[in-house]
Amino acid sequence: MDTQKRKELTGALLLLLASAIWGCAFVAQSVAAEKIGPFTFHTARSFLGGLVLLPVLFIRRLRDRKTDGCQPPDNKNRRTLLFGGVLCGLALGIASCLQQIGIAYTTVGNAGFITAMYILIVPVFGLFLGRRAGLRVWGCVLLGVVALYLLSIKDGFAISKGDLWVLACAVAFSVHILLVDRFSPQTDGVALSCIQFFVAGLLSLLPMLIIERPDWNDLLSAWLPIAYAGIFSSGVAYTCQVLGQKHTRPAVASLLMSFESVFAVLAGALILGEIPTLREGFGCLLMFAAIVLAQLPQRSKKKA
Repeated sequence: MDTQKRKELTGALLLLLASAIWGCAFVAQSVAAEKIGPFTFHTARSFLGGLVLLPVLFIRRLRDRKTDGCQPPDNKNRRTLLFGGVLCGLALGIASCLQQIGIAYTTVGNAGFITAMYILIVPVFGLFLGRRAGLRVWGCVLLGVVALYLLSIKDGFAISKGDLWVLACAVAFSVHILLVDRFSPQTDGVALSCIQFFVAGLLSLLPMLIIERPDWNDLLSAWLPIAYAGIFSSGVAYTCQVLGQKHTRPAVASLLMSFESVFAVLAGALILGEIPTLREGFGCLLMFAAIVLAQLPQRSKKKA
């Protein structure tokens, strides 16, 4: 296996790990929505996610200094990192807040399905940026949508207030995926992820203080879902996303990350005792098939 293929495989595995963590996070978010407001939850998880990455950045800086010596700072790269971190943080903050608001008014199944609609929105947005996904990727996207429907929708699909909030969240997540694709190859992925968390947390801090006004008892009552969402769903998973997208096309990356719905079904079975039905099992197989087909190497066209 050559170096490029190894990087692509590593990126795909990182994105699958992120989707597994996010799939379990739906359970944590649903529990937290019953105890604290959406802005409080998002502010706490975002700042916690950023704080978790600070020691990692510090250790990496010490290692780089020992390896390369004291190098003068590159102002251009620093501006790109800061600019990209702010944009990614704004998109992530808006998407996460919209999702948390929507989860309070709709079912977890509907929220999972509508959120994962970014697998269809990302290639559409990519067309406006001059990026062609390819016929096979579009086929995998459609297959993934069918799989997500089988996994998430139980007794019909009705648009509610919560569904509309989550639909807006899917659009914002699509923008976030494209921004990460734009800035992650040019910057330090861990630093970019750290900045975006603090920006996302600051975005929801003011609404938290004005609208929800939480106290320490509220935060302590939801410490476990906050810890999971902050440390794993934010600190670990979103960093895996940034690093994984360095070597993965946006359309394929969105398909890999939408696999979170499969992991949500598994988490529900293991944690909540919700055994998947035959329909859900078939949806898992379809999603797995879509991901495998999207990752198969394409044949190069013969030269005339």
